[in-house]
Amino acid sequence: MQIESRFTVPLPPDRAWAVLLDIPRIAPCMPGAKLLSVEEGGKAFLGEVQVRLGPVLLAFKGRAEITTMDEQAQSATVHAEGRDTKGRGGANADVAFSLKSLGAETEVVILTDLNLSGSVAQYGRGAGMINDLANHLIGQFATNLRKEIEASATTPAAAPSNAPGQADDAPAAAARPAPQREAAPISGFSLLFGLLWRRIKRLFGVS
Repeated sequence: MQIESRFTVPLPPDRAWAVLLDIPRIAPCMPGAKLLSVEEGGKAFLGEVQVRLGPVLLAFKGRAEITTMDEQAQSATVHAEGRDTKGRGGANADVAFSLKSLGAETEVVILTDLNLSGSVAQYGRGAGMINDLANHLIGQFATNLRKEIEASATTPAAAPSNAPGQADDAPAAAARPAPQREAAPISGFSLLFGLLWRRIKRLFGVS
């Protein structure tokens, strides 16, 4: 299943690239996600994602690894695999990220090749619904990331950098411990309402 998503970061490309590579910093911005550990010098990550659908809580644990990275082109690919903790199936994905300058801001383009297995695959039979769900989550992530960046801009740095020319937002995945913020499960009801509303607007040609 192919999914394309886009969002903007309120930073120019060089700074946006550094922030997006700082996984411990941005992981709490993803709804329902929790970073468990950082491995291989900041290139691999263990994590958990929770989604609550009414009384049912789906919890996926898995691993994501940065497989390629081109700093000059500001693009990267990631392979991710996860399994439901109660054995209801799993998912694996190959994800390509690329950055596009919008002047003072940056557009991030995400191309995902997603495969679902087990009972989980039955929930994703409708490709349109999965696309809507992915874009809904990316939209929430972008909103949370923008707030985090704005908050960081108003908070004095704990200590100045001694490295000449080092960007303020340089990635610190290997040095910074994973955040301890608890990730609330994604609400299935709010997601469903949002997805249905977008489909209604699409049906009537409302942007």
